[in-house]
Amino acid sequence: MSTGGQIKMEPLSKFSGVKILGVDLRNTIDGSLAEVLREALAYYSILYFPGQDIEAEHQADFAALFGKVDRSLIRSGENPDQKQSSRGVMYVSNMKENGRNIGVLPDGEMHFHSDGSHRNSPYRATSLYAIKVPSKGGETLFASMTAAYEALDDGTKVRLEGMTAKHIFNYNKTKREDIPEKAEASAEHPLILVHPQTKRKSLYLSRLMTVKINGMAISASNELLLSLFDHCEKPEFIYTHEWTPRDLVIWDNRSVNHARRDFPSEEDRLLRRYTVSEPDTDDHGSY
Repeated sequence: MSTGGQIKMEPLSKFSGVKILGVDLRNTIDGSLAEVLREALAYYSILYFPGQDIEAEHQADFAALFGKVDRSLIRSGENPDQKQSSRGVMYVSNMKENGRNIGVLPDGEMHFHSDGSHRNSPYRATSLYAIKVPSKGGETLFASMTAAYEALDDGTKVRLEGMTAKHIFNYNKTKREDIPEKAEASAEHPLILVHPQTKRKSLYLSRLMTVKINGMAISASNELLLSLFDHCEKPEFIYTHEWTPRDLVIWDNRSVNHARRDFPSEEDRLLRRYTVSEPDTDDHGSY
């Protein structure tokens, strides 16, 4: 794809991700550059902008290039799914003030997942900006669900066509055996998605949040899901991002899953997150 000579793109891995140089996200982005970035996110799934000295509003304005961004603050400890008005900026952190967490998802590892898959209208994209990072650990792993689908044998592709699965809100869990049978927030989605821009197919399921394939006995569903999870998480499909302060990363939840590695709990980690929704939809719409 053409960048119009304004920016430089460097690949991050074989299947997904580009590092983008020559863009200052403090400046307004519009016109041809905005279109280049939208095309890049659709095609590469992950955009990485290093060394960005930005505030929350800069990040929100940037994320808004890709869809609808809510700017309301999700307070520490709130479930972001309690009400539509809570969708907005979230701080992912283990830091505390006056004995209370200042953010959410404070520490520990987290299985692969796609943000908002428990919603009828999942998040289109997620942006994350690093403010403080630990000396080791805390990396974000991105699995290309497009590459994982394309690597399936033809028989499996045919078998999965038309299947749907149930996803639940499970951000506070890391073990599948802890997943409850019932959840307040849940949704059903196809196992195979077609990206609206690239028209490429991707698997849409995750170890953290997908609990059952509809129309299958639970034992058969678990067997197929675990096989697909293992397939999607093969090292060849994964890009690992090692965070540095002032990194800004945005990814397409329709074509990559992400996970987090553990890090020393005594070290501070603080990242700011804005999610991108589909324009002019609410959580009662379809994907």
